[in-house]
Amino acid sequence: MNDFFKLKEHNTTVRTEVIAGITTFVTMAYILVVNPIYLAEAGMDFNAVFMATCISAAIGTLIMGLYAKLPFAQAPGMGLNAFFAYTVVLTLGYTWEAALAAVFISGLFFILLTVTGFRETIVEAIPNSLKHAIGAGIGLFIAFIGFQNSGIVVDSPATLITLGDFTQPTVLLAVIGLVITAVLMSRKVRGGLLLGIIITTLIGIPMGVTDTTWNAFSLNIMPTFGKALNPGFSDLLSMGGGFVAVASSIFVVVLSFVLVDMFDTIGTLIGTGAKAGMLDENGKLPNMNKALMADAVATAAGALLGTSTVTTYVESAAGVSEGGKTGLTAVTTGVLFLLAIFLAPFALMVPGQATAPALIIVGVLMMTTIKNINFDDFEESLPAFFTLAVMAFTYSISNGIGAGLIFYPITKLAAGKPKEIHPLVYFLAIVFVLKLAFLPR
Repeated sequence: MNDFFKLKEHNTTVRTEVIAGITTFVTMAYILVVNPIYLAEAGMDFNAVFMATCISAAIGTLIMGLYAKLPFAQAPGMGLNAFFAYTVVLTLGYTWEAALAAVFISGLFFILLTVTGFRETIVEAIPNSLKHAIGAGIGLFIAFIGFQNSGIVVDSPATLITLGDFTQPTVLLAVIGLVITAVLMSRKVRGGLLLGIIITTLIGIPMGVTDTTWNAFSLNIMPTFGKALNPGFSDLLSMGGGFVAVASSIFVVVLSFVLVDMFDTIGTLIGTGAKAGMLDENGKLPNMNKALMADAVATAAGALLGTSTVTTYVESAAGVSEGGKTGLTAVTTGVLFLLAIFLAPFALMVPGQATAPALIIVGVLMMTTIKNINFDDFEESLPAFFTLAVMAFTYSISNGIGAGLIFYPITKLAAGKPKEIHPLVYFLAIVFVLKLAFLPR
């Protein structure tokens, strides 16, 4: 174990890595129910999507752990599943089989981009100030998710968001969990995040928040297995009134999947890697290309199994915050996704109010990368600020990266410093402008 994952070299232990892997799994286990709910809106079978979610998450995460040897977990992405169901199927009129085919094509495109090294080149082109901003932005983003999941922050027609009702048992449990987790972290208790989740879940039982009556359902993967190939491709080709119309229609859908997944993954890897101290002096993550390949293969495999785009999860930051530094963390999480097939009632018993405090605390820890941004240098600070602010306010990692990449060349050119701009940044800025103008959201 030590030789394969180089535990001593990374100053970690089996115990630390396993706890980190469990923490990551628990914080993202909600996807096991939420993803089937979203895709069922598109006409897919709930139970089959549950199976596809478990297996695709396990495949992607195990590849990440065993091949890239990095502590990041993967699963069908939130936002991407909503885009799949509500935009591609319900708005644009594609069948869910055709949407799976589009996801599969995007996975193959990812593999091609990764093999050629283009995705890694994109990572290298991103300025260091934006890389640090991505980490801080993910901190704000993941904390916002925690506040929403807990009910501490809710929708408001007047101010968009406002404080929730603290007399509700759900919100009260989240606050109790936040206090418990904060105390454990302040006392530097090993496994504090995981302990906080467990204790909060147990407290939620007498409060009526933790559901102990959840019943397992019959699991069946056959209704969706392989539908991306046939009739998925047939449905894609039948859309539109001619070759040009069909090609352009498919291109728009596939490109949307590609851009969102690619920059969500790049942002998560950079941001979480920065927090873990994994980036070298040039801002590069070791084994980045292997990590990107794991993501690409998982996307294609997930489409074949019957689920929307698989991507690297921002909740991986929870495991990293618990000390996870190697692929053993990811392997632990991947094994738990497989076990979730058989132990679904236990995996799904943890309420969102128990994991929300961990996400909020992780948001605090991720924000530490903001200190590496020189806010006295306006042409660096403005793009960095837009990166982290847009990421949190629009609920999208890729939107935040896009905002930063658009404004970075603007401020640098205005300051008379064109030599500080990587040529690829101009291309990426144009791509994001076109995405905002023409691609469905």
